[in-house]
Amino acid sequence: MDVSAAVVTLLLIMDPIGNIAPFLSVLKTVPAERRRIVLVREILLAYCVLLVFLFFGTYLLRFLRLEQETLSIAGGIVLFLIALRMIFPHEGSVVGEPLEGEPFLVPLAIPLFAGPSTLASLLLLQRSSPGDSTLLLIAVTIAWAIGGAILLSSTFFYRVLRERGLIAVERLMGMLLVMVSVQMLMNGLKTLLRGPA
Repeated sequence: MDVSAAVVTLLLIMDPIGNIAPFLSVLKTVPAERRRIVLVREILLAYCVLLVFLFFGTYLLRFLRLEQETLSIAGGIVLFLIALRMIFPHEGSVVGEPLEGEPFLVPLAIPLFAGPSTLASLLLLQRSSPGDSTLLLIAVTIAWAIGGAILLSSTFFYRVLRERGLIAVERLMGMLLVMVSVQMLMNGLKTLLRGPA
């Protein structure tokens, strides 16, 4: 497994830059002195969710009897749809209606940080590189740490990039994710068409 490629793929899917605005929106109802504590807690909870999926995802795949080609094709389609939403965002908020009090697990840890697309990608990476759990753990940890650092610095990034800058960066990440998703889809189709060895 190429750890750097896995890190970049996971970072693109986690989309920490695109999550800055929703994170700030959810945290604005939290008292200023509690915001950093809540943010750190949610980032740590997201890491726990990622680890659970990383270590138990294989059993889920075995239970569902999913082949690598199926995961690759389905993952490519899902990532392509996510990338399109990053490039052409629709109206409405990902986080839904604002909640009373401090957020806990939802919506910051799940689905904004460790969303279904990130978890599905973990399953795909794990299935495509069996026996590389340590390398995948390193990749997940690096991607999570970079994403967490960006979100912890969300106020700084918002001041520097402003809303238009954040949108531009998210569009760029969406374009890169389109290419990753198409490659994933092509890999799955090539393996499927090649048939059993």
